[in-house]
Amino acid sequence: MNIQTITKLLTDNGIETNEAKREISMLLEHFCNYTEKDRLMGKKLSEKDLNLIYEKVLYRVKTKNPIQYIIGEAYFMGEYFKVNSDVLIPRDETEILVKKAIDIIKANDLVDVLDIGTGSGCIACTIAKQTNATVLGVDISSDALRVALDNVTKLGINNRAVFRKSNLFSRIREEEKFDMIISNPPYIPIGTKLDVEVEKEPNIALFAEENGLYFYKEIIKQAPKYLKKDGWLLFELGINESEKVKNHMAEYFEEIKIEKDLAGIDRIIFGRTN
Repeated sequence: MNIQTITKLLTDNGIETNEAKREISMLLEHFCNYTEKDRLMGKKLSEKDLNLIYEKVLYRVKTKNPIQYIIGEAYFMGEYFKVNSDVLIPRDETEILVKKAIDIIKANDLVDVLDIGTGSGCIACTIAKQTNATVLGVDISSDALRVALDNVTKLGINNRAVFRKSNLFSRIREEEKFDMIISNPPYIPIGTKLDVEVEKEPNIALFAEENGLYFYKEIIKQAPKYLKKDGWLLFELGINESEKVKNHMAEYFEEIKIEKDLAGIDRIIFGRTN
């Protein structure tokens, strides 16, 4: 048995060649401490290591679980975050949202941020680590919040990113005011057929009523009450949702802007209280 044989097991089950190689590399580094540098230097893998990776790939093929759930972590904005089936896997698209938030925070010396639907805490932790802001992350899921707490401890920013169980603003006190509210809310319309691997992620973090717009509308409507003067609201966008979200934001916000991802899709929207 060799790595080529194990990789072929993935490609024979519908995983594109480059992605299969990437997943094998992730498994090797996580479970065998075997890096790309080791490979380039010609370091051989033991039979024990090969058997272990083969078992993990078999499990991957049989269960269709995402590779990030199998290794228990996902790479996001320069850090590895703990993930499991209780939270969404951080994606490149969300990095666009976080980078924009960080730019705005630094340019305006913002100090108080609210992250709604924090999940793994990747948004809250990254903002807290890369700026001087303190971030409150809220989520309706206790299981997700446990993952977020593990991540904030792992990154050593316990006093900078804090978490609270809350259904949107339900447990945000009236006197609490923020410079920025940021959210990557559930935005997939209910009934949408997803790839089998995406279906392994928590439905509560994926799907939204009102054709995917429910959480945008609820957050937009309530956000002004919890934002300071000239406060910012930022969202990640689902496909074909930008103009609809913009129309809802226009009632309460100004200077609304939309930015695209590398595929040319409207991916984030942001504005300030009017």
